[in-house]
Amino acid sequence: MSSHGSQDTGGAQPAQNLDYRIAHLQDRLASGELGELGVRVEARGRTVLLTGTVPSAPCRDEILRTALEELAGIPVHSDLVVTEASSPDHAEELT
Repeated sequence: MSSHGSQDTGGAQPAQNLDYRIAHLQDRLASGELGELGVRVEARGRTVLLTGTVPSAPCRDEILRTALEELAGIPVHSDLVVTEASSPDHAEELT
């Protein structure tokens, strides 16, 4: 798991404001270029956790960039798994 934007703003964000910002982030992820619905965004105290599976490293990077932009000032932790579905580079040997 990695941590992004971990600077603390000192004052706690009200829970409703954090929930609103998380919902807005989820809308952006679902309706944007990525159309990413496989990422969960959860409030964990005064931080946010991103979990799920994404198809590529650039997709993961774009999701993190969007999350950091939308949740500026809130620590974001990422546990996004990349599952690159590329064709095999060699033939499978059967015995």
